[in-house]
Amino acid sequence: MAFLEETVRGIRKDIVKMIGKAASGHPGGSLSSAEILTLLYFEQMNVDVNNPRKEDRDRFVLSKGHAAPVLYATLAAKGFFPRAELENLRQLGSILQGHPDMNKVPGVDMSTGSLGQGISVAAGMALAGKMDNKDHKIYALLGDGELQEGLVWEAAMAASHYQLNNLIAFVDNNNLQIDGAICEVMSPFPIDGKFEAFGWNVITVEDGHDFDELRTAVEVAKKSEDKPTVIICKTVKGKCVSFMENNAGWHGKGPNADEVKQALAELEA
Repeated sequence: MAFLEETVRGIRKDIVKMIGKAASGHPGGSLSSAEILTLLYFEQMNVDVNNPRKEDRDRFVLSKGHAAPVLYATLAAKGFFPRAELENLRQLGSILQGHPDMNKVPGVDMSTGSLGQGISVAAGMALAGKMDNKDHKIYALLGDGELQEGLVWEAAMAASHYQLNNLIAFVDNNNLQIDGAICEVMSPFPIDGKFEAFGWNVITVEDGHDFDELRTAVEVAKKSEDKPTVIICKTVKGKCVSFMENNAGWHGKGPNADEVKQALAELEA
């Protein structure tokens, strides 16, 4: 557990530094989902940094593609590419674009950005895996604001219809999107009830920053026999940076030099 805690702390520091250097990006939703990706890549997923495209690997799809910094920081920490590359986020000619590009970034399984398309492709990957009698898992991460996209529910319907028990989706339920509280912009609640109505196995994690809770949820999800599973994680937007926490204003802007310094000091504490 100490290893995971130290790893996620480093990932958060890299998120702050790279977005600060770029003066552009999405820190709030990247910080809120850091534990989810840390657990998957450093404990749960079958991946190989020396062979990112190996056929029997587990796949991860960042459906909320604007949170690319948390994926980049996690992949770099895992060793898919040098951490020094993080300094080039959103720079002209960099492999690390504002949204993930599977053709340029080692370890990225799907290019994403347009909300709703990621979970749709993940369902397609899971269906292909079942048709080919493969036993790997497909993991996907959605934002709670993303649930306002109709495409999400078309994917949910298809995943249930085809009994894609090899598909495990996470919802980063931090309750905020770029325009404010999700319940005020366009409420997706009840999230659990909606997925249940679409035929999914639903697990709620009360603290999406608790590795034990997340681990238990993933282990239960892996045992599903005939349904896809969604793990609804209650999280804090901007987690671990005081002035970003629960602040919709930090959905999509970069911190200045003083703010980076303060954030890193808090993450070191």
